[in-house]
Amino acid sequence: MISRDPLPAVHLFDLVRSHAQILFETKQTPRATELANATLDGTRREFMEWLVSLPLFILDDLGMRELPLTAAEDLLEIVMRRYERASTIVTSNRPVEDWGKLLGDAAAVTAMLDRLLHHGHLLKCGSRSWRTKTELSTK
Repeated sequence: MISRDPLPAVHLFDLVRSHAQILFETKQTPRATELANATLDGTRREFMEWLVSLPLFILDDLGMRELPLTAAEDLLEIVMRRYERASTIVTSNRPVEDWGKLLGDAAAVTAMLDRLLHHGHLLKCGSRSWRTKTELSTK
């Protein structure tokens, strides 16, 4: 599911109420960097197994911070291993068409989107920010 805030929060609250283990990844918590570090220190397999085992993985604001050179391959591996096993939500203010350029690997992004969208939904919320739209409607 690709969307903008606050849509992932709806799913997040349902899972929190059910006491599920959730990873809500934001631009402030650079999980992609942790994965790159796990590769270097030999714990990548364990780290990847933990990521894949979560019932819900929310990657919020994809493209808002600089990503490691291996981000496309790493995200593809995560999505492929979670495919048809667990829920994944990706939010971004960047159009899906730009993700190949953003991640530097159009083929990996195409494969990742193929799996994300096979049983998923693409929600486009328009070009205006939800925060801006809400603020303007209250004035």
